[in-house]
Amino acid sequence: MIFKDKTVIITGASEGVGAAAARKFANAGANLMLVARTKKNLEAVAGELRDRSRVEIFAMDVSDAETCVDLFKKTEFEFGQVDVLVNNAGCHARGSVEDVPADDLGRIIDVNLRAPIVLSRLALPYLRAAGGGAIINVASIAGRIPVPGSATYSASKFGLRTFTFALAEELRGSNIRVAAISPGPIDTGFIMADIDSTPAMTFSQPMCTADEVAQAILDICGNTQRELAMPKSSGVLSTLGYLLPWLWRALRPSLERKGQRVKKALKAKQKAEG
Repeated sequence: MIFKDKTVIITGASEGVGAAAARKFANAGANLMLVARTKKNLEAVAGELRDRSRVEIFAMDVSDAETCVDLFKKTEFEFGQVDVLVNNAGCHARGSVEDVPADDLGRIIDVNLRAPIVLSRLALPYLRAAGGGAIINVASIAGRIPVPGSATYSASKFGLRTFTFALAEELRGSNIRVAAISPGPIDTGFIMADIDSTPAMTFSQPMCTADEVAQAILDICGNTQRELAMPKSSGVLSTLGYLLPWLWRALRPSLERKGQRVKKALKAKQKAEG
């Protein structure tokens, strides 16, 4: 897909994968509407990119459906059209279901699943008016196989994947592409700032960088893949675990031991650096 003069909305754009995707879309010549809750952080990313792209920001909570309507109106006003929506904003509250407050569990669903559904629905008339485009949902390996200690997060990302596939079928034959990126652990603050409460199982898988995931978002806009799991080895393992639950249960102890070792090494590195 050629992004020159196309308009891209990115949620969760103030840091991590969202900010990395903004940089790559800007380098490709796209107009950007950057979305996140904190205006100051959005301004920092926008300020970095305005010498190479038209960039606007919209500080909002993506779980507010009425404000989502305003987001699209603002984007159309500023740029004239919408060509790509990247649903990247994410929320997590780690811990067992019994220990995490009910409000926090609900917010995970609101941000990770309800918001992308609402935003995708709102995007469709704009994408049709533009003659086509893409909706890219950032899911997770945790949505391909359950992760204890992240049950609701896993549920939200499983639901996001299923929504992606169903919406793609509804739009088959149109010029609107719908696809998902399902990365394993990513070396961003989403995990690294909360390393103590992150399940050891998470660290049993190879870690991606934000730049790698961002590049995958751009790539999947223009190919025929329905989903890209990252890295490939984690995608294969999660598929086997989903199809053969007995195998996943058998592998879990060794994977958790591996994850504990990696987690310990990462904590030691953090301590040495800071």
